[in-house]
Amino acid sequence: MSQIERIKQAIMADPQNTCYTERGIEPLFAAPKTARINIVGQAPGLKTQEAGIYWKDKSGDRLRDWLGVDEDTFYNSGYFAVLPMDFYFPGHGKSGDLPPRTDFAEKWHPQLLKECPNIELTLLIGQYAQAYYLQEKISGKVTDRVHRFKDYLPDYFPLVHPSPRNQIWMAKNPWFESEVVPDLKNRIQKILGETK
Repeated sequence: MSQIERIKQAIMADPQNTCYTERGIEPLFAAPKTARINIVGQAPGLKTQEAGIYWKDKSGDRLRDWLGVDEDTFYNSGYFAVLPMDFYFPGHGKSGDLPPRTDFAEKWHPQLLKECPNIELTLLIGQYAQAYYLQEKISGKVTDRVHRFKDYLPDYFPLVHPSPRNQIWMAKNPWFESEVVPDLKNRIQKILGETK
């Protein structure tokens, strides 16, 4: 059994995840040893959890467009780690999904990242990933961070969530598609080009 599989089994055996494991729900993440890019989002949505495939929805389609990669590269190249802030769907809240559990990433990310020694760039999607990795307050600074993305390079690249719900945000912030996305695409293509 690989170390990644051992960690996965430990996650499933953890008492805080019993309610998922008992229903046959496995944690959604990817941590290939060959990964060069780590994608840290919030938590799986209900559709992706039911499908058992991370980012397999309209948000994932838009994310892959921002990255300039197709589904085969995203899922099968081994160049992408996907470590959301929680590996399970947290439930529905009043205005969307509930936030990820606060202690989940702290418990499992360090163990998994030890198994991914070649990560060159970590994409931080949304406020929870940004607050945890950048050690900044959660409260509404996503737009500022994304606008100042170069301040966090070369290790981190903060992004807004690619959800269709953010269409209004995209319309209000046209600089994102004209400045941020092309830079992101170039960086991703450079990293992937170096791996071939």
